[in-house]
Order: sequence, then structure tokens, then C-alpha cells
Amino acid sequence: MKKITLFILLFTAYSVVAQDKFFTNSGTINFEASIPLFEEIKAVNRQVAIVLEPKTSTFICTVVIKDFRFKLDLMQEHFNENYMQSERYPKAVFKGKIEKFDLKDITEEEKMYQIKGKLVVRGKTKQIMVDALIKKVGDGIQIISDFPILVSDFDIQIPDEIASRISKTANTELIGVMRTNDQVYLTLK
Repeated sequence: MKKITLFILLFTAYSVVAQDKFFTNSGTINFEASIPLFEEIKAVNRQVAIVLEPKTSTFICTVVIKDFRFKLDLMQEHFNENYMQSERYPKAVFKGKIEKFDLKDITEEEKMYQIKGKLVVRGKTKQIMVDALIKKVGDGIQIISDFPILVSDFDIQIPDEIASRISKTANTELIGVMRTNDQVYLTLK
């Protein structure tokens, strides 16, 4: 009897979690902090977790810092150890609300929305508002958004001798297609 009750509870909980949410764990963030005439500072992370809850207009994006890939291994090492301290702060998270969002309004034509929320990087929280292009693609929803991040807002220390070669604003672009696929959600947890 206990097994049957447990099975019913798990099935019910799983059904509630899986309903009406769009998600992916294969979103992409392109990151750039380059200055013209100096070495390119660029990275990509293709394992970004994104969740959209249409009923509440909640948007959540989680990125594991160590998953950013740079062209040069040494640059990646400095990024993780010196600037982002990814052992101490392994994730960055953005959680917000999409303003004036209604799933019924999403079509194959891109529509501009604003997302207001909190970005947590290196243990520091900053209230931000970003623009996002959202549209329907196949059986999912695509989002493209730019997150300009001021390095100073998150106490990222850049040594004086190289500060002039690194932008004070890290331009980040988020791209993701979220679907209502139960297996993807289970791997996201």
C-alpha cells in the first residue's frame, strides 16, 4: 500500500512539475569583453539551463561558469580562477518576470519583451531589465536576449596592467529554444 501511495504522489508531483513549463539545458550564452586592437576575449557556453513558466511569466536562466569555453586554455583558466572564482561561485542565475507576457500572443513572428529580474553573479545580486525577442519555433519557444554586464557591479577585480585591454562591460547574448519535454526537465534538476 505504501508503494502505491508513493507512486501516486510521485506521479502527481511529476505531472504538476512537467505541465505548462518550457525548458532546455542546451541554451547558449556568447560572452565578449574585447577591446579593439587587443586580443579577443570571447567565450561560449552551450549548456545553459532555461525555464519559462508562462502562467506566472517567470523566466529563469542558470549557467555553470566553468562551462564557458575560450579559444585559449590559459584565458579560460584565468577567467575561472582569477576573475570569476568559479570554485567559490560555480553558477550565475537570472530570475525575472517577462512583462506583458501571454503565451497566446506568441507566434512565429518575433516580438520584443522586457524581462525584469535579479542577476546573481559571484554572490552579488543586481536588479536588471533586459530586452528579449521571443517567438514560436516548431514545438517550442525561442528567446534571444542581450545581457550587458558591468564588471564593477559584481566586484570582478581586473589587474591594472591588463585593465585597459578588457572591456568594463561584458556583452552576453542568450539564445535558447525551450520545449515541454519531460526528459529535458529531469536532466535540468
